[in-house]
Amino acid sequence: MPPPARPVWTGQIRLALVALPVKLYSALDSREKISFNQIHEPSKQRIRYEKVAPGVGPVSKDEIVKGYEYSKGRYVLFSDDEFEALKVESKKTLDMVQFAPAETIDPLYFDKPYYALPDGKLADEPYRVVRDALRRTKTVGLGQITMRGRSYIAAVKPYEDGLLVETVHYAEELRAAKSFFDEIPSTKLDADLIDLAEELITRKKAKFDPSKFEDEYALALERLVKKKIERHGELVLEDQEEPSPDYGDNVVSLVDALKKSLSKKQSGKPAAANDDEDEAPAPRKRAAAERRRPAARAKAPAKSTAKRAKK
Repeated sequence: MPPPARPVWTGQIRLALVALPVKLYSALDSREKISFNQIHEPSKQRIRYEKVAPGVGPVSKDEIVKGYEYSKGRYVLFSDDEFEALKVESKKTLDMVQFAPAETIDPLYFDKPYYALPDGKLADEPYRVVRDALRRTKTVGLGQITMRGRSYIAAVKPYEDGLLVETVHYAEELRAAKSFFDEIPSTKLDADLIDLAEELITRKKAKFDPSKFEDEYALALERLVKKKIERHGELVLEDQEEPSPDYGDNVVSLVDALKKSLSKKQSGKPAAANDDEDEAPAPRKRAAAERRRPAARAKAPAKSTAKRAKK
């Protein structure tokens, strides 16, 4: 069965003298489920755009060129021929010139994924040999690829039964993380708060399954469009479905409750007991916290019983 898309690149992936004829297919489905047009509401006519030059009016497409503004209102102009001459020659070979351990490449650098399929029966064996060699060595092949007149860093990696080629950002394309994170405080955190967060994370730890996640906005948009059509275009403002519960307040109150229990521990227990508990491993600390929380909740019915006794 042929792939459900057209190849975006055809060429060879090379490992020294071993050449793998391949075709690359985008791994991303960029088709939009729903798209909209701009409409002039009174006439119900679709809005059309015209290219207009101030003082001239509408202009034809063949009179438009690209310009770079080097100072306010001053441009240097470029023709299409100049851009065509500038394009990097479209090489049809991806030479793997370096092999890096997979875990040493920051995921932030990866950009767009492409499925690489063997091009022809003669390519099957070398394709599978390189795939298995990369898998056994746990490495990623790195080289450069030219597509659509531009040069990209490319990473070749085994993926399921085949090979995946991912374009990789150049170093200058990424902003330094330090310029964003340097204002985050570095003061020491309460170990028990981290223990609590660790416990919550551990309870929900599972292998990543993308099928468990849905594009909620796209689904809501589909429901809205369907309802709009059913109601012949009338206004639809009511909620499409029950909103997702907001757990924000619960998380905050949970942290507050932990802080209160910590303050009680520090003020209400003998120093020796505190010292012993501080030296206990994290699971014992969490168990102690769990024992304290039910005790705090048990006070409420005791007070109500006392009030009934007075009456």
